[in-house]
Amino acid sequence: MSAPSRLGRYPVRRRIGSGAFATVWLAYDEQLDSPVAIKVLADNWTEDLHARQRFIEEGRFLRKVESPHVVSVYDAGELPDSRPFLVMSYADQGTLADRLEIEPLTVSQGLHVIGQVGAGLHALHQRGVLHRDVKPANVLFRTVEHNGTPQVSAMLGDLGLGKAMDMSSRLTVIGGTPSFVSPEQAQGEPIDARADQFSLAALTYLLLAGRAPYNHTSLRAAADPEPPEPLDSGLPAETEAVLLKALSKDREERYADVPAFVAALTTSLAGHADEPPTWIPIDPDLTHPAPKPGSSFASDDFADELTSLSSRRLRKAEGLSRNRLMAIGTGAVVIGLLGGYASHQVMLTDETIDNGTLTVTVPKTWAEAVDIDRWTPPGADDDYASISAGTGVGWNGNENPGQGVFLGLLPGEELPTTVPQHPECDAPRAPENNSRDGEAYVTVQFNGCRHGGITIERIIQKTTNQLLWVQVRAPDRATANVVLDSITTKGM
Repeated sequence: MSAPSRLGRYPVRRRIGSGAFATVWLAYDEQLDSPVAIKVLADNWTEDLHARQRFIEEGRFLRKVESPHVVSVYDAGELPDSRPFLVMSYADQGTLADRLEIEPLTVSQGLHVIGQVGAGLHALHQRGVLHRDVKPANVLFRTVEHNGTPQVSAMLGDLGLGKAMDMSSRLTVIGGTPSFVSPEQAQGEPIDARADQFSLAALTYLLLAGRAPYNHTSLRAAADPEPPEPLDSGLPAETEAVLLKALSKDREERYADVPAFVAALTTSLAGHADEPPTWIPIDPDLTHPAPKPGSSFASDDFADELTSLSSRRLRKAEGLSRNRLMAIGTGAVVIGLLGGYASHQVMLTDETIDNGTLTVTVPKTWAEAVDIDRWTPPGADDDYASISAGTGVGWNGNENPGQGVFLGLLPGEELPTTVPQHPECDAPRAPENNSRDGEAYVTVQFNGCRHGGITIERIIQKTTNQLLWVQVRAPDRATANVVLDSITTKGM
């Protein structure tokens, strides 16, 4: 969907994100002089009466609740094409999922988040509403003033699966996120507030252990979960007991309500969670404005924005779980004569990373930090396939530089005249313009880089309207060429 200039009476600034059912835009309330988030039903669901009803119900559920820890709905309307929209409070500090992409929370920060999310859930439950999809992406952060000091506060959003308790007691549509959903919800049984308590406990486990208690890939698996692995985080045994109680398969064994669970958790962590003055720092990078539509990839500003986006996106949390490497398959030994290095044979134990659209083979040491999530390029309205793989957290940053590769698709009808620059390296060589298999590409090499090798920037014209951006940090050009030559795309 292209960016509209206005949604109802609200001028639109940029797209915040999108999902299967809706797109969220950052807009401005000119009358109240305040930014707002506007959630619009996706156009492919316009004629689906059930989807429309669920969308409208979300707004009604949220309007029932007055809590600083639940997203507020200020207004509602309908576009000329009959799609409904909701005007909501703007989460200027992104989501918990965003935060966990950058770094893990401390025990104090995690406890504070759970306390605030728990307060939001309890407010919903008191109004007879179940959330049914508590997970990191649905915990939103916004800046608030506390005693004259700006701080970050958590609130629950996205009640797309929300249900009134009396409706859920009679008929429950199976839904939820497998790694966080309660067994009874996954089985399609009638549910109550204890289902949300289970999901909150799963979220707590993630924040304290650095990994989710379950790695279910389907609701069928979530319907009969095995006991989670021990926390192994140096926390008290009492804390683990609290979590196991709230994660009981039998809802009758859980706490009576969410406040009881949060109180028991807080008590168990006494002496292990000191409240920080500002419990979580404000991060302006999380909501860095995108370039205006129509920005040219050839502009220096756009190249700088690419560098900034990729650097922030790849500052992954320490201890990134190897469970996220499910898309990696161990390859064979690569022995080859590389273009321009006919006398230089390289032998590497490699791993191949495949996200369904892009595939790349990297040295095994580059698979310590892998991300196959999609990304939104600067100025784009949609997200695109991408892969990041490196020797460690923040491998392509300047604080702890390492080696690795980032590749991502992005819109573009012609090759750029400039690429992201690297002040941590020597001056770049002259651009190399080539073509292979009918695809034109430009390559720029930077030598003498802080990570102890070279950096390669390559842009490939994959289709008439799509480019592939590749950044490689390698010890030498031979290794870089092995990686570059291994890249393939599917379905384009």
